[in-house]
Amino acid sequence: MRGLKKRSGNQVLAGRFRLEFHFLKIPMWQQRRLPGARPSDRPGFTLVELLVVIAIVGVLVALLLPAVQAAREAARRMSCGNNLKQLGLALHNYESAFKRFPSSAITRGGSSTQPWSGQSFLLPYVEGDTIFRRIDFSIGYHHPDNRSQFPPYGVAATRVPVLLCPSEVNDRPRLNASTNIPEHYPLNYAMSVGEYMVWNPMTRQDGGGAFAPNSRFATAHFVDGLSNTVGFAEVKAFTPRFHDANTLPSAPPALPQSASVSHVGGIWSATGGHTEWVCGRAIHTGFTTTFTPQTPFLFQHSDGKTYDIDVSGIREGTDQTSITSAIITSRSYHAGLVHGLLMDGSVRPVNSNIQPNIWRAMGTRAGGEVLSGDAE
Repeated sequence: MRGLKKRSGNQVLAGRFRLEFHFLKIPMWQQRRLPGARPSDRPGFTLVELLVVIAIVGVLVALLLPAVQAAREAARRMSCGNNLKQLGLALHNYESAFKRFPSSAITRGGSSTQPWSGQSFLLPYVEGDTIFRRIDFSIGYHHPDNRSQFPPYGVAATRVPVLLCPSEVNDRPRLNASTNIPEHYPLNYAMSVGEYMVWNPMTRQDGGGAFAPNSRFATAHFVDGLSNTVGFAEVKAFTPRFHDANTLPSAPPALPQSASVSHVGGIWSATGGHTEWVCGRAIHTGFTTTFTPQTPFLFQHSDGKTYDIDVSGIREGTDQTSITSAIITSRSYHAGLVHGLLMDGSVRPVNSNIQPNIWRAMGTRAGGEVLSGDAE
């Protein structure tokens, strides 16, 4: 044709070379759009490579998860211990102000049917002064005057953070069975009220622990020494329990297996124990040293389930003649231990394998025991 020159073979090859060279300079994401590009030229993982990556990630997660959980539990344990340290400081500030420690309950006067707890008396010293000043302690916690001061559910359903362990899985209010609205809030730090016998209203004999109903214990009453006497220990909220059981033996059982609870009678609740921080009765805000921490005290209910329970006799203040005895075990969600607050204000972990005689000796303020073992 006119005006066109015939291209030689070398020129054709040179043109192809330039085209291929230009193709190599095109970014990969643009090359994928070019017609004629083969699927094998596109970037990406093969199925085998993807499965290998997933397997590696799974192994790393399996290796790291226990370490993360252990770190979280260590942080929760530290926070739990700090809560008890605050309560220890509160105890000594209270003692400094009143020259005595608080009682576990007041079972005389207008609030005897709803006795206030020792924990409630410590509120001003654990940043709870605002709550404390609004409470009328001369009447019960469910009295309309006390309910109206804490709308909508009343003081009993108020959450007190320092009384709750971070590991508690039931950090929630207890609902009224009829109305299904919050009625009480639980706690995790209970007062030591003796080995088994808690209170005899006729003789005014107490259980020998750091706290007791209507008590006025000063530091001089702790003959065993404040550093040898446990004041607070952990308990689990919503513990299955019997209260007002009238067939408990007069002496404490030596072993859980020897304490028959198949006929204890009283009032049963699968979730009722340690759910009322305001209540001064031991089944809610106390513990006894009958059994060592974390010891299972099992009861097979007629519903076919087996429960790890607490048991209390006639509750303190119910009448002025019935002796209150109780098996209320210290428990926690920390593996193999509970935290205990000694009356000198120090906090220490108490191993669940502690010898029963040592644990019971720690639970008395003037038992004359010489502690020769380590609680940790």
